[in-house]
Amino acid sequence: MQGTVDTVRAADIVTTTIGTQGTVDGFTYGLVTPVVAFLMAGLGAALGLRCTIRSLRTARSFTTGWLALGALSIGSGIWTMHFVAMTGFSVKEAPISYDKPLTFAGLALAVLMVGIGIYIVGYRGATRMALITGGTITGLGVASMHYLGMAGMRLEGQLAYDTPLVALSVLIAVAAATAALWAAVSLRGLLSSLGASALMAAAVTGMHYTGMAALDVHLHLPPEMSGVLPGDHPTETIGPMLIGPGCFLLLAALVLMFDPRAVTDEPERRPGARETAGRPRYR
Repeated sequence: MQGTVDTVRAADIVTTTIGTQGTVDGFTYGLVTPVVAFLMAGLGAALGLRCTIRSLRTARSFTTGWLALGALSIGSGIWTMHFVAMTGFSVKEAPISYDKPLTFAGLALAVLMVGIGIYIVGYRGATRMALITGGTITGLGVASMHYLGMAGMRLEGQLAYDTPLVALSVLIAVAAATAALWAAVSLRGLLSSLGASALMAAAVTGMHYTGMAALDVHLHLPPEMSGVLPGDHPTETIGPMLIGPGCFLLLAALVLMFDPRAVTDEPERRPGARETAGRPRYR
């Protein structure tokens, strides 16, 4: 009889604690993490979009290489932005850690989907269908990376999302990614490219914080257990993971710096280059 009573009491405790709302803070360090996250997304977007433009103005044999570098740059920027922002995320009552294989799977997914999106634009040019298709896939890549990264977060609780806000976050990513690709390949000049990069960074950052606004955390721990269980400090966990993508972005920047045409938009004057009367011929 005593065992039955204990079981019932345990069940009551679990039921009660699952319904406990976690205190979520997405700005633990104030505006520092959003600003740095935006800058990292902007860096990745600037490098990736310049590579995409370069692919449209170079010989066909070099197109794949430029698009691959662009996909890796944008994907790394998206992933780095997400986890820079996550260093400022905390749940007051529960420590947070991360599943590293699932976390890095988000990086691979971002690079793959962004790669598909910009390959469509790179090989089809600035046609309406190519931009819509490429922008949609790129935006979905941004959103997929975000929610896969969130699935890799480990804490003593359950994540729940507000469906309308999740849908809005995906729409933000798709719409802004499409607009950024259009601006990058349709407008000429460095300032236009920087504007497209800022738009892409706004898409990634806006999507991230809209998605985080949709999040609720329902704890599995009783209130007296908050702060007792050990967890990883965000900067200690996430910091080392950012080294690789960060170094890659610097390497991509060096590659572009040593190719003046990537900055000036000057097309290659060589057989096989896609240009007509000194301007790129978008197909």
